[in-house]
Amino acid sequence: MTATAPATSVLPEQEAATYAEWFASLAEPTRIRLLHIVATSPGGTTVGRLTELLGISQSTCSHHVRKLADVGFLKLHKEGTSTRVTVNSACCVGLPHAADAVMGLLAPRPCCPADVPDDVTVRALRPADWPAVRRIYGEGIATGIATFETTVPSRASLDAKWLPDHRWVAELDGQVVGWTALSPTSNRECYAGVAESSIYVADGHRGRGIGKALIRQQVVAADEAGLWTLQTAIFTENRASIALHHAAGYRTVGIRERIAQLNGVWHDTVLIERRSAND
Repeated sequence: MTATAPATSVLPEQEAATYAEWFASLAEPTRIRLLHIVATSPGGTTVGRLTELLGISQSTCSHHVRKLADVGFLKLHKEGTSTRVTVNSACCVGLPHAADAVMGLLAPRPCCPADVPDDVTVRALRPADWPAVRRIYGEGIATGIATFETTVPSRASLDAKWLPDHRWVAELDGQVVGWTALSPTSNRECYAGVAESSIYVADGHRGRGIGKALIRQQVVAADEAGLWTLQTAIFTENRASIALHHAAGYRTVGIRERIAQLNGVWHDTVLIERRSAND
């Protein structure tokens, strides 16, 4: 049997032309600096003030302002003899959207991993599993890139936090070798369908597809239950976990820089989320 090459997505010409204009207008360091000043100035600023801050001539500054205004990044308002420059708030959404479109991040994402191991069983967590679950949690803490926790939470605190119908363990040869659970992100009714994901695999069993089996069960059950958004924050160093979540339809939302300290060291996290196809 001959393998068929996967279909290739082609960006529409007009869309590509628009994005090319946007990116071309930014292909100049002074314009990047200028746009940053305007975007971070409440109420905008004037061409005169931009000239002072950037240390360039007024004619040069006006030229760059016009280029950015032509593509819609800036708005210009005459105030007497001066021109007030404000950022077009739509570009704060449009520019990241363009980058996502070009990089293919807006394409349909997978439901969940298909290549899960046959010898791993995923089932609902039972009372007898708690010692193994907490031990595996501790093994995750020991990696230094799984959580900001430094001690394993008590069974009571985990039991109170986790959604009752979304606690799963993975078994291999009759031994619990991993777990996943969802927690509500808020007590407010409007966020009833939004949950925080946690997945841990036992030391010595990582890289064997156990995480894939767990996350598959997690997202399938969440979709069936009507949860419309799953989210989690992952240490930027934890590339294996980021890849696992991407394979289950999660997408990167952004980087949270220096969000918290672990043992006195600041760390960044990747905020990722999965939106149900049923929402």
